[in-house]
Amino acid sequence: MKLPRHAELWLPSYLGGRIRRLADPQARVVRRVWLAITDHYEPFWHQADFATARRRVDAWRRRWPEIAESAVRDSANSRPRYTFFYPQEEYRPELLAPLAEMTNAGIADVEVHIHHEGGDREDFIHRVSTFCEALAEQHGLLRKVDGRVRFGFIHGNWALDNSLPGGRYCGLNDEITILRDLGCYADFTMPSGNSPSQARTVNTLYWCIDDPLAPKSYDRGIAVQPGEGQRGDLLMIPGPLGLRWKKRLLPRMETGELGAHDLPGAYRVRRWLDLAPRIGGDIFLKLYTHGTQEKNMTALLGAGLPDTFTLMTEEAQRRGARLYFVSAWQMYCAIAAISNGQAPESAAFTAVTGSRP
Repeated sequence: MKLPRHAELWLPSYLGGRIRRLADPQARVVRRVWLAITDHYEPFWHQADFATARRRVDAWRRRWPEIAESAVRDSANSRPRYTFFYPQEEYRPELLAPLAEMTNAGIADVEVHIHHEGGDREDFIHRVSTFCEALAEQHGLLRKVDGRVRFGFIHGNWALDNSLPGGRYCGLNDEITILRDLGCYADFTMPSGNSPSQARTVNTLYWCIDDPLAPKSYDRGIAVQPGEGQRGDLLMIPGPLGLRWKKRLLPRMETGELGAHDLPGAYRVRRWLDLAPRIGGDIFLKLYTHGTQEKNMTALLGAGLPDTFTLMTEEAQRRGARLYFVSAWQMYCAIAAISNGQAPESAAFTAVTGSRP
């Protein structure tokens, strides 16, 4: 049987996790499902000009509110919330303004995405900190906790913490420490699937501990446990990673990607929930997409996203679970609450408005 490239990185953890879940009767008990959609949102994808980038953003500004309003509501009677991870290197105020409008309307959120290469530590710090300042001060985005701006993070090219061979697309062995010190509350980069940057730890919410002299410190970590609090430098919130078999002679890799080439169906939704990270009876499902690529945009803003919310609702009902549509920040708040021995719903719903800068 031919497996995906670099399966040797994640397959042992995947198989071990599947065996443990199948052997544990409590694994069939699901109380809550938390769904967050994270978009590697790149308006200038494929070196587009500004007019093309603006058309892409305008399509989302026009269509996403219609989808959010007409979509099925979650167990808290809330509309879906969509998280745009916007690239620092593509910052244009005119393109952030529509995303800020949707955030203020309660149907979106914006976090930090960046592509970089070269290993210039001070340049990376300057780029992230000034971008966060612009998002906060000029657009009213992100949040302040104890007077400090906090942000979620996705690394471009899946090269987090200098994890690609030869230091491509990063160059910083201490990137985890830098992100922590800059105010990053969690990383949402993984899974990277068939990339050598893929972590060996899969389908687990965990704290990574940085070795500032070595790359890929997120490869392994300490699993989040109820009541144990923070136990590392940065929280890793990965999406589902595993194999799908239905209607195929050979397995297909599942990474939680929403795209025109792989839209959701009932079987796929079940597979997501079987693979996704969980703490006790809480399943945390992070999906991702590249929503400004025209094929994906057409599919998602057509039936793709509405079908996702409907199918997720039906599967949660089948499992007797409450379903919550949340932003990346709300998902983090629910996880942090459980890790601190607190009620996740209260923390996540309070986080809807939060403390804006």
